[in-house]
Amino acid sequence: MSKKNPITVSSWTLGDQCKFEDRVIAAKEAGYEGIGLRAETYVDALNEGLHDKDILAILDKHDMKVTEVEYIVQWCEEHRSYEQKYKEQMCFHMCELFGVGHINCGLMENYSVEYTAQKLKELCQRAGKYIIGVEPMPYSGIPNLQKGWEVVKASGCENAMLILDTWHWVRADQPYDILTPEIAEKVISIQINDAYERPYADSILRDESMHDRLAPGTGAKDTAGFVKMIKDAGIDPKVVGVEVISDEILGRGINEAAAYTYENTEKVLKEAWPELVD
Repeated sequence: MSKKNPITVSSWTLGDQCKFEDRVIAAKEAGYEGIGLRAETYVDALNEGLHDKDILAILDKHDMKVTEVEYIVQWCEEHRSYEQKYKEQMCFHMCELFGVGHINCGLMENYSVEYTAQKLKELCQRAGKYIIGVEPMPYSGIPNLQKGWEVVKASGCENAMLILDTWHWVRADQPYDILTPEIAEKVISIQINDAYERPYADSILRDESMHDRLAPGTGAKDTAGFVKMIKDAGIDPKVVGVEVISDEILGRGINEAAAYTYENTEKVLKEAWPELVD
């Protein structure tokens, strides 16, 4: 696979209840060019009794790559748990193992731009050669593009960048005309999906994010418009992640979830950015 912008089924889209090889097969048969793994789903593969060489062999057997690694959290906390420290190191190891250059990161805790930027700088130093992709999420401590950009800029780190997700973008009520050339240069990858017209209540918005997203182009929020914004801004995403976290879709089984999300992603990309699927 030599695709420059691999269309990748993000980890959550296929859930966390499947065996590693079944995940790979479902993604491949649907048409995806890469899979995403969280630290947890990688550890699940190890817990099956697989070793790194076995995981690589399965990927090679099915002509598939891991192209997305996630998810570092709680990096602003003064006293992080060992679980979080191990998880961070696991993400670095996964990048090395799979040849992935960036890690998706989020932050639920809300701190000032200055403090968050300092902690991001420390994370970027630990990450070394890997890029830290900060993902704004409306219910998080980095709720929108503006704060995400301010934090990344204030960190002063070359390897601090942004990841933009359709669902988070529209649920933060952001229009598709605020992405400046300066910000666009700092976008490492994107994740696409769709949403209902009406959001869940603010107090349970995260529940919608984790259980009730829609496949690209099947909701009310113009996924094609989001993709066109990315294209017009001159962004060259390392990954086009398809992150459709949906109990209903996953309930159809991982093969159907993979096929359905890819089919609808392909429709959106053919409309908005045909070069990515040609």
